[in-house]
Amino acid sequence: MIRTVRINAYQVGLVFENKKLVKVLEEGNFWILGNKEVMIFEKKHSFVAPLELNILLQNEALASLLEIVEVADNEIVLYFVNGIFKEVLTTGRYAFWKGYMKNEFVKADLSKVYITEQIPLALLENIKVKMYVRRFQVANYEKGLLFVNGIFAKELTAGTYYFWNNAISVEVKNVDIRQQQLEISGQELLTKDKAGLRINFFVSYQVTNIFKALVDNKDFEKQLYVLMQLALRAFIGGFTLDELLSRKDTIAKEILDNVQVKINALGLVVADAGIRDIILPGDMKEIMNQVLVAEKKAQANSIMRREETASTRSLLNTAKLMEENEMLWKLKEMEYVEKIADKIGEITISGSGNIIGQLKEIFVK
Repeated sequence: MIRTVRINAYQVGLVFENKKLVKVLEEGNFWILGNKEVMIFEKKHSFVAPLELNILLQNEALASLLEIVEVADNEIVLYFVNGIFKEVLTTGRYAFWKGYMKNEFVKADLSKVYITEQIPLALLENIKVKMYVRRFQVANYEKGLLFVNGIFAKELTAGTYYFWNNAISVEVKNVDIRQQQLEISGQELLTKDKAGLRINFFVSYQVTNIFKALVDNKDFEKQLYVLMQLALRAFIGGFTLDELLSRKDTIAKEILDNVQVKINALGLVVADAGIRDIILPGDMKEIMNQVLVAEKKAQANSIMRREETASTRSLLNTAKLMEENEMLWKLKEMEYVEKIADKIGEITISGSGNIIGQLKEIFVK
């Protein structure tokens, strides 16, 4: 039996006899003698072996036309055709035709934690690749701590981080490094003289040592809350109500000075703190208002007495001067007459006697 077979450009024909590869045909027309099977392959596709690939590669002609890629366990290969990503090759042995297209391969070791291969970041987000990758994000206002198998590895700044997805544990713990405010509200406290108060307190803090905050301490914000709460309670209990009210502007600073070392141990820095409100019980408010009213009345009485004393002293001084100086006496007479003249239409005085005396006689009648 004789037949012809045509092999076009970018095609390869494999001639089998009794399931054994006996010849490789490239472009051209060929006569096929006997009961032989011819399989034609397109070079634009990868080579899918009809038989065991290792056996076929024993043929040197076929082996010279193929590029072999072997992918071991814990490996993947990123396959590019003419510079464009095509697919991910997993464990196995692959064959590709040479010459028709430019084939490129990037082999990656998945047993590692860090991605050291030259792979574009955009490709790590590709749907075919991202299943092999772990992704962590650290925002602009955060810092992160990287732990590998539960062991601290390094501190991370803002950015996106990729690691191979395997059996090794990888964890990133983030913390906000912006200045934050902690409210300690509705604290019901007793002063030294047993006066009940309700105080609203605030603390502005910032994380400066994230290793201390996240590793050396658990729930650092909750610890800061309890620390400031206890410090406030101890401080308020050491003073009477009057003493606290007189030093309310310095309470926050004194409390912070007492707990500064413990705050630093949390990896924090406190920028500001203060008492927002001091709320007294109803009966205490009434008493305080009564005290305030009494104080203001006493101040008013004191001012009135001072003014009366000053006025009397002034009159006394004037009288002494008039007694010693006849000219001042005459001036006073004229001032007296002027004031009376403003209120009386006509006054008749006779003789040249004492004017003050005559005026007295007029007004006494």
